[in-house]
Order: sequence, then structure tokens, then C-alpha cells
Amino acid sequence: MCYGSNELSRVHAKGNKPIIGLAGGIGSGKTSVARILESLGAAVVDSDRLSHEQLGDPEVIATLHKWWGESIRGPDGKVDREAVAAIVFDDPAALARLQNLLYPRIKKRREELMAAYTADANVRAVVLDTPKLYEAGLDELCDAVIFVDVDNDVRAERLAESRGWSASELARREKLLNPLDRKRISADHVVKNNSDIDDLRSEVERVFSAISASFS
Repeated sequence: MCYGSNELSRVHAKGNKPIIGLAGGIGSGKTSVARILESLGAAVVDSDRLSHEQLGDPEVIATLHKWWGESIRGPDGKVDREAVAAIVFDDPAALARLQNLLYPRIKKRREELMAAYTADANVRAVVLDTPKLYEAGLDELCDAVIFVDVDNDVRAERLAESRGWSASELARREKLLNPLDRKRISADHVVKNNSDIDDLRSEVERVFSAISASFS
């Protein structure tokens, strides 16, 4: 479906308003781009938020507790996401088990939200903010994909401040994802996020205007 970064848009076969996917490296600022798009009239489907919702479901909590014991609960009785991440990160079988539990639930909720937003006359576009847009094949749902481009040293500095990650930790985690160069080439639009929020907003407004114009 993707025609490359120089094409204006994909085939408009999804509905009466654009569906926009966000891609980029860890710490690139996809959530910041999503918030700007939201301020421009788009509705955002946030996969991290949907994952949080599912991890709060009593049935999911009970299943994880049955699999991995009390260690997956925090002091408040809720799922400790860091504890679950530690269990599955270096264990492909455990990761697959978790994904098979959560992904169908997240998919169903995503589809419900997308249908509601598409039918809402006040929504100008639907944005998919997900860490694995290409890896999960969700780019196939999109009329356009925006790649958020950030220099590696800038990303590393931001993640060191926000999450306490070292450069080696960032590299280790990104080995599990598709190469950034491939994502950049596959995207329809690129925005730079090496500077401040005002510059990023200008970039996003430019791209959103182009997408909206190509869809009308």
C-alpha cells in the first residue's frame, strides 16, 4: 500500500477522512506529534493507552497472576508493567504468550474507536499512535504514514533523562524492531524533531495540511 516517501498519499480506500499512522524510533516524539495532530482536529488511537486499559482488566490480571505469580502485581494490586516487561523481554515464548492474550483485545478496541471516530463529523482525521506500526502491519490501515525523525544522539539524551536508559539499552531494545532507515523510506512524510516544540508543530501543521489537501 505504501508508495514511498515522495508520494503524496496512499489510495483513499478507508473512508471519508484520512487515517494517519505514526512511525519513528523509541524516544522520537511520536506522542508529541499525536498531541499536535489532536489539537488540529484529529482523534488519536493510542496503543499504549489501550494496553494500559487491558492490563487493568480483572480477567487479564487474573491470567497473568496465574502464569507468573504475585511478582506481576504492584503494591496497589495493579499489574506492574516493568515486572511483566522483565519477564518477557528475553523470553520469546513468554512474550508470544502475552501478545496472544493482549493483542486480540487491543485490536477489538482499536477497531471500535476507529469506527466511532470515522463516523464523527467533528473529527478531521484518525491517528494511530503505536510503537510497532510497521511490525504489526498497521500501516496497511493508513492513508498516510508520518515518520518522526530524530538524530540518534538527541534520542539517546532524551531517553537518558526521561527513562534512565543508556545508549546500549536503547540499541538493545531497537534490535527487536524494524530498522529505522526502512521505516523512514516507507513513510509518506517525514517531520524532524531535533529542536523545540514550536518547530515540531510547524512541521506537523505543514504535513497535516498536505495530507488533508490530498484527501479532499
